[in-house]
Amino acid sequence: MKIWTSEHVFNHPWETVAQAAWRKYPNPINTAVIGTDVVERRVVDGVLHTHRLVSSKWYFPQWAQKLIGSPNVCYASEKSTVDPKERLMTLKTINLTFGSFLSVYETLSYVPHPTDPSKTLLKQEATVQVEGVPLNRYMEDVLTKNISTNAGKGRQGLEWVIGKLNAEMKELANSAATSTNEILTQTKKSLDDITDQARKSMDELSATAQKIHI
Repeated sequence: MKIWTSEHVFNHPWETVAQAAWRKYPNPINTAVIGTDVVERRVVDGVLHTHRLVSSKWYFPQWAQKLIGSPNVCYASEKSTVDPKERLMTLKTINLTFGSFLSVYETLSYVPHPTDPSKTLLKQEATVQVEGVPLNRYMEDVLTKNISTNAGKGRQGLEWVIGKLNAEMKELANSAATSTNEILTQTKKSLDDITDQARKSMDELSATAQKIHI
């Protein structure tokens, strides 16, 4: 059995990172994960519980593929909780493919940084165990190295998603500002038209009154 742990600090508030984590995959940086499907989602006592099926590609060396095979798509079960009140997001994932002899159990937690609440602390832990096949300890080493590599790509992917979210918010704000300006311009034009019509009507009324007086 191999145990891998890691910590990373994002220079973004917890709310931003948690939102980006939902949209993390797929991304162009970590292409191993090709999709996610929601199996179940519910809210219990203000906490969001989600079960997703994660589809990915595992890249084994040729010798390992000969031992265990190489399916086109591998699947994993991900169960997560998001507690907005406590500002805690936890994801727990275990593989379904190769489950009879290989176990990869991973936990990620996102919390506000203990000394700087404007930042977010990510804690990761993965347990890898291979049994019933030759070279199992060597395979555990290979898988652990892959997890470490993919974790780095995953963090970069999350930063990419955050950048995309910020760009979307900026575009939305610009669009809202443009729409507001257009509304104000149209409103001013309508008010000017109403004023001109009222002035014209008053002039006509005044002219008619003068004619009657004469």
